[in-house]
Amino acid sequence: MSITHLEPQNIWKNFAALNAVPRPSKKEERVIAFIKNFGENLGLPTSVDEVGNVIIKKPATVGMENRQTVVLQSHLDMVCQKNNDVDFDFDTQGIEMYVDGDWVKAKGTTLGADNGLGVAAIMSILESTDIAHPSIEALFTIDEETGMTGALGLKPGQLTGEILLNLDTEEDDEIDIGCAGGIDVTASANYTLTSTSSNFVKIEIKGLQGGHSGMDIHKGFGNSNVILGRLLYAGISDEIQLISIEGGGLRNAIPREAHALVAVNNASEYLQKLETLKSEILEEFASVEKDLEINFATDENIENGLSVEDSKKIILALKSAHNGVYRMSPDVADLVEASNNIARVELKNGGLKILNLTRSSVESTKMAVAEQLKSVFELAGMQVEFSGSYPGWKPKPGAEIIKIMTEIYEKDFGAKPHVVACHAGLECGIIGANYPKMEMVSFGPTIRGAHSPDERANIPSAQKFWKYLQEILKNIPVKN
Repeated sequence: MSITHLEPQNIWKNFAALNAVPRPSKKEERVIAFIKNFGENLGLPTSVDEVGNVIIKKPATVGMENRQTVVLQSHLDMVCQKNNDVDFDFDTQGIEMYVDGDWVKAKGTTLGADNGLGVAAIMSILESTDIAHPSIEALFTIDEETGMTGALGLKPGQLTGEILLNLDTEEDDEIDIGCAGGIDVTASANYTLTSTSSNFVKIEIKGLQGGHSGMDIHKGFGNSNVILGRLLYAGISDEIQLISIEGGGLRNAIPREAHALVAVNNASEYLQKLETLKSEILEEFASVEKDLEINFATDENIENGLSVEDSKKIILALKSAHNGVYRMSPDVADLVEASNNIARVELKNGGLKILNLTRSSVESTKMAVAEQLKSVFELAGMQVEFSGSYPGWKPKPGAEIIKIMTEIYEKDFGAKPHVVACHAGLECGIIGANYPKMEMVSFGPTIRGAHSPDERANIPSAQKFWKYLQEILKNIPVKN
């Protein structure tokens, strides 16, 4: 079935049009122009601020003029991940989608439903002629996935709305009222290359499912960089020398693949250790990572590499740096308070970079994790930089819009929604810093596997979400 024939057709039509436009984070020029043209072609006031956020305003429908103005907000960029055997260029190609039962999927890449379905829903409201709604300020932000620079660059006074509906949640029975903040931790170093032994071993890790480094961090998924660290550590006594490492990709994606080339004094002895450790790791992850592959091979190419001493420092740092859940919230049941994702490890020609994304709903805990990482990497002789810090979003469970949304959900769907805070980085906390009086809530259709090539959007859930959004807009309270 064609994507555009799915119900609700207006959302899937707009999603297909959006997904035809390349929109990697930090390369949003084409999608900014696409949304700007969309608003202008509707004859609606449309502007692009100095950082690239697009704002489109639409007046209230007849009879809704006395209701509070609503900001509908989603981000334009998408996480760009693909399977290793897929030939795809996110800078030039549109996403190739297909229907599989109740799901929309992409062919070996991320789908962009995060946050493309939210964008498509807002587009559908803007172009509608038969949906009741108050005054709308549609806010399309940029670069949410790799720094939230769009939200950070949004200035006070650009919006007048009293309620913000963020359409970037991935469970259709959840109403999100809080989220984690984050900070990027980057360790780097440059090493002098030296001669190596002639016994070379290649290590390959692949087949991990990856996932969202916030929402999935507690699920026990494998991290290819952590697994690689364990395998490298097995060579410490063999005077291992690192030559190259390529592991992971984006900070907000749990890494699925890693490769390393090393030199050791006794390749056969090291390979025996690796095979034993491989069996143990595969058994550990048997229930959650069924496609995990760990492969080894010898290589006769003679290359320069790092000294035994420098290699040992890096390997010990990878073994010591925290990855995964750091602390569960003592106040909110089942909520991860703080975590870290060792997202990318790159060693090439003596240059090393280790990229981390640290998250927490509590600012002090966020910095405690970041400082722990800094301590580990500095002990290993690396330079450490903090960047891209953004605040969390403190829950306000008593907000009127939350009560309204809860009542609508119970009435329309016959069950209570889960009112939660999430361990992801939503833009609400950042926007709220400049608009402290604005009530905010986040919700959306069910999406699975976000930030990985397994990303998929549930079709019945999109129908449910669309009905829910329309009912919410009909029931926005009157102006104070």
